Amino acid sequence: MPPETAQQLSTVSSQFIADWLTALRPLCSDDHYRSLLARSDLQDQPRSHGRITLNQIVRLYQMAAVETGDEMMGLWCRPVRPRALQHLLTSVREATSLSSALYRFSTFWNLLLDDYQFALTQTDGALVLQLVPHTDQAAQRFGHMLILKLAHGLISWLARYEVPVKAVDFVFERPAFEEDYAVIFPVPVRFGQSETSITFDANVLGPVQVRSSADLDLFLETAPRDWIFTRSSEHTQSLRVRNYISQTDWRIANLTETARAMHMTPRTLIRRLDADGTSFQAIKDALRRDIAIGHLQTGRQSIEAIAHEVGFSSAANFHKAFQRWTGNRPSAYRRGPAADG
Repeated sequence: MPPETAQQLSTVSSQFIADWLTALRPLCSDDHYRSLLARSDLQDQPRSHGRITLNQIVRLYQMAAVETGDEMMGLWCRPVRPRALQHLLTSVREATSLSSALYRFSTFWNLLLDDYQFALTQTDGALVLQLVPHTDQAAQRFGHMLILKLAHGLISWLARYEVPVKAVDFVFERPAFEEDYAVIFPVPVRFGQSETSITFDANVLGPVQVRSSADLDLFLETAPRDWIFTRSSEHTQSLRVRNYISQTDWRIANLTETARAMHMTPRTLIRRLDADGTSFQAIKDALRRDIAIGHLQTGRQSIEAIAHEVGFSSAANFHKAFQRWTGNRPSAYRRGPAADG
């Protein structure tokens, strides 16, 4: 399985998008809100335990941004009117360097946002894009994540590779779903900081690559698919382990062989995974879970076949594990009516 496919199989917890749904809800009637969730296959996932795929996030984003008339879907105090993202891409595409693209990004949003303003500063070889509050309201966690990731996604689009990140800081406290940020940003995230910001090494922010109008149209058509989940190999140890075992026969992957492939002892790998708040078996189980969810949502296999595919001797054992992983039955993740439960 190539790295891109493995990364797209990553899921995040339902809690990760709870702030987004809270912001979206007042923009819709009851029927419209239920319709958005149903068309995104989100209506059956409980917020506390469910898992959300990239496809579900993309579907909800693409529909809600258009149908609510707010391209940021209630995440900021002022609506971001239709075609704003198109104008943003047109502006940054004319930049001559990635640093000037970040400057254009900041000035663009400073024309649209009332509750926050961006500040772009360079110190000690680092370029910091900082979100400065203009009110005392609580930070909207999903909104802060999305706008920082948009900045990273845009300059990566202009560079034609995923631009390295030095640091990502959020002003809000560490959430229970902190591990979800590892599939969004290619660097460990810090919480409870003095400001929300993303930091780049100014020395690696070179010239932009030419992007055509067709490139721009494709970026808009697929948004946010190409930029919301990171594909960087420079990542937390847990993501590097996940990417490695997904490219091998993950069913028989073990700690010793994985540690050897990463040029370290098993004890060192255990210690580094522990620092990430996880373990080798937890990573392997999360990969099995996400592969199963992918098959449930996109395939036509029976649940028994999927159970066998992800290493269970029986559908009953798979049901128990899946309930433990997600708080729901496998059939809840089927697109459309499920024939088996």
